[in-house]
Amino acid sequence: MLQQTRAQTVIPYYRRFLARFPTVRALARAEEAGVLACWSGLGYYSRARNLQSAAREIVRLGKFPREYDALRALPGVGPYTAAAVASIAFGEPCAAVDGNVLRVMARVTNDAGDIGSTGTRARLQEQAQALLDLRQPGLFNQAMMELGATVCVPRAPLCTQCPVAADCQARMAGTERQLPVKLRKLVARNIEASLVVVERRGKILLWQREAGGRLAGFWELPASEQLAGLQQARTIGSFRHTITNSRFLFTVMTGSVRRAPKGFMWHLLASLPAIPLSTSARKALRVYTGGQ
Repeated sequence: MLQQTRAQTVIPYYRRFLARFPTVRALARAEEAGVLACWSGLGYYSRARNLQSAAREIVRLGKFPREYDALRALPGVGPYTAAAVASIAFGEPCAAVDGNVLRVMARVTNDAGDIGSTGTRARLQEQAQALLDLRQPGLFNQAMMELGATVCVPRAPLCTQCPVAADCQARMAGTERQLPVKLRKLVARNIEASLVVVERRGKILLWQREAGGRLAGFWELPASEQLAGLQQARTIGSFRHTITNSRFLFTVMTGSVRRAPKGFMWHLLASLPAIPLSTSARKALRVYTGGQ
């Protein structure tokens, strides 16, 4: 859950997810729709599918992998996650390098390479591995993460409070505020769109995304252009929603249709929390219900 998402955002989802799926076996045997519904709003839904696939693989193996390479073989587990679990849970000597640790290492070594490049990341990974305390790799990794999150912060590093300031090459060179270097920037796209809430006798009109694409299997509210026979249309509000470098301004509308268009289904409003509903649809429905 912490991949690409801040801890403060994750915590309530984490608690709900563990309450719903308290064991690996419970997650492995769950319906995918239920897993996605529990994850709904957290984004990057391939993580939820990978997590369930990993649970099923662990059940098949009959045990939780302890070594880095075995952890990497699980669906959705990358180098950082594998190293963090292997070192913290099992004492494996693997340096766990996330964004915070990359920043620390760039400053400690005064590395002016583009932190977005594969070569720079590999170099900093090797240097972090060389610094790793082999006696307590889990504690060392957590200390490095915490150092980056609380002291060696992006814009105004708290160098006077840093326990390794005396060994920081960027601090000695006076370049700590210029590092790390990040050359590539995505250009934000501003997109305007509409979502229509069509309610009939306590049911909401929705359509489901096909398998294989983005948000596969999730239910969505229709856009105005999908409802050729929309009647009594009126605007009730708007909201903003960001997905990576795309900034959406959604206008929320209501209206009525004589019959559901092909491919659309009616869902009870009360049942929506139990199905995988996109974040934009949930936000639009909050506008429709007045935030309830």
